[in-house]
Amino acid sequence: MTSTDNDSAAQHKAPAKDPWDLPDVSGLVVGVLGGTGPQGKGLAYRLARAGQKVIVGSRAADRARAAAEEIGLGVEGADNAETARRSDIVIVAVPWEGHGDTLTSLREELSGKLVVDCVNPLGFDKKGAYALKPEEGSAAEQAAALLPDSRVTAAFHHLSAVLLQDPEIEAIDTDVMVLGEARADVETVQALAGRITGMRGVFAGRLRNAHQVESLVANLISVNRRYKAHAGLRVTDV
Repeated sequence: MTSTDNDSAAQHKAPAKDPWDLPDVSGLVVGVLGGTGPQGKGLAYRLARAGQKVIVGSRAADRARAAAEEIGLGVEGADNAETARRSDIVIVAVPWEGHGDTLTSLREELSGKLVVDCVNPLGFDKKGAYALKPEEGSAAEQAAALLPDSRVTAAFHHLSAVLLQDPEIEAIDTDVMVLGEARADVETVQALAGRITGMRGVFAGRLRNAHQVESLVANLISVNRRYKAHAGLRVTDV
């Protein structure tokens, strides 16, 4: 190729994609595994309030239906398996202690789904919260190992369940760190986070970087206890 050819190719190179050019996710059904717990219920409420179709899941369908009725806004309740089957995006908000067993039991139902893991592996003692290090590296990497036929991402770790569930609060002033392997999947989750008033979804790396994102929750718990707050995060200059 001559220098003239190189110049011509450079002139016709497609412009870089705007990182804030995100897809429309308003028509996707979002399932929340662990949707009867504080974080899951809070996310379900905020997404439904933004107009998203939401199904909350639980091991017991009656508990899920009760939680859905409490949330309102058209939210439905079902057992975890039905929730996974009926959803386009599945948020995993179960307790860390049941994380592996829950995902293993739903491997078939979660096949082909976009899975968003927001579980924080934490321990607690008299000194407060501290991060645990799963064998796979993080909760998100454990999910990816257990769900080889799913598209696993990580997000929604640093959110206050108290703020999420408070109907008097209009906007949740925070950024959501989103991690994943495929840009399209990450951007879908970023867009979902952006549906919640006050939030942005910000790309924060591959799943191998999920451990420090999950672990930071231990620091935020310390902040909240000292300052009687519900701290979140903002990323500057982006």
